[in-house]
Amino acid sequence: MAKPAKFAHVVYMTRRYDEMIAWYRNVFEAEVVHQDPALAFLTYDDEHHRFAFANLDLLKPGDGSPDDRGQIGVNHVAYTYGSLADLLDTYQRLKRTGIAPYWPVHHGTTLSLYYTDPDGNRMELQVDCCTVEQARTLMATEDFAANPVGVTFDPDLLIARLEQGEEAETLLVQPVGTPSPIPAAHGMT
Repeated sequence: MAKPAKFAHVVYMTRRYDEMIAWYRNVFEAEVVHQDPALAFLTYDDEHHRFAFANLDLLKPGDGSPDDRGQIGVNHVAYTYGSLADLLDTYQRLKRTGIAPYWPVHHGTTLSLYYTDPDGNRMELQVDCCTVEQARTLMATEDFAANPVGVTFDPDLLIARLEQGEEAETLLVQPVGTPSPIPAAHGMT
């Protein structure tokens, strides 16, 4: 049975975007890997990002004050699997028990399946698509800036391709496609 290889990152929703980024940079001596008006990704170690921040003032303007907890707080936590096969085995195991992801998305840096627990807490199960160095390089590009969210994918089609002998390295390449809309279940819409 496949289990996560490591804890990956946490994403925060905030109406104190600049303050939060400054605080995490100071406390964790973190560096900004990518920042635009809506999203920021920071790391303090050899991971491409350990924290991400979503700016609610841009994503949901006029929908609350900085002190209104509503959407503010943890958006999701992420866990990394050791291989594509491990992630897809977990997907199949969960699917057999009636647990389905609400959002399968290829972020470029990771191939990710998002789930909600019975209380509605969101989590991301992912596999890295490239090395940390490649991810950091990607996150500094104009292509990433144009689409930091990624594109959706069909996990069952990916499994079929893997079972037909296609190499995992090929399947981990981000497909060309329309940027994925962020589902309402993810709390950013």
